[in-house]
Amino acid sequence: MAEEPMEIQSLSPAASADDMLVERVTDLVNTAFVETEAGLWSGAAVRTGREQMAGLILAGQLVLATQGGRAVGCVRVRRLDAVTGKFGMLASDPGRRRAGIGRELVHYVEQRCAGEGCTTMQLGLLVPRDWTHPAKQCLAGWYDRMGYRVVHTGPVRDSHPELVARLATPCDFLTYHKPLHRPDTAR
Repeated sequence: MAEEPMEIQSLSPAASADDMLVERVTDLVNTAFVETEAGLWSGAAVRTGREQMAGLILAGQLVLATQGGRAVGCVRVRRLDAVTGKFGMLASDPGRRRAGIGRELVHYVEQRCAGEGCTTMQLGLLVPRDWTHPAKQCLAGWYDRMGYRVVHTGPVRDSHPELVARLATPCDFLTYHKPLHRPDTAR
């Protein structure tokens, strides 16, 4: 049996009222981040909650990948300024890793931002300062292969001071950039 095609779409603000959808996407993100951020947080830290997720959907900042009607990935996208788009909270179903979900979501948000006139895409990556986290190392290599380059490294307290007390280990925040090309121009 052939696998059903993946569909990617920006969720409409009205989807924020769909409690079941909000819960499914919140669970997807939190499940994905358990592995990719294991050991970074003290206590039972979770990446997001239903209220925050509903707010992101309401703001038009959430892109969802589905397959067979099931949520298999998502990413937050927003504009930082007139020429810079940013994505974050990239998550895919842990059981479907290496299936191209993350790559397709990143490609979608890059095209969306380029179509809106952005010339740069930005993302951030939280990494432990004193040890190597296998999932973070894998992500750093993946972002590099996709054309992203680190443009700034700094302690978490400089960019997200509200997170410092929740960290179990000293961490840095890496800021990556990638140049975007308008859809109508050759690369």
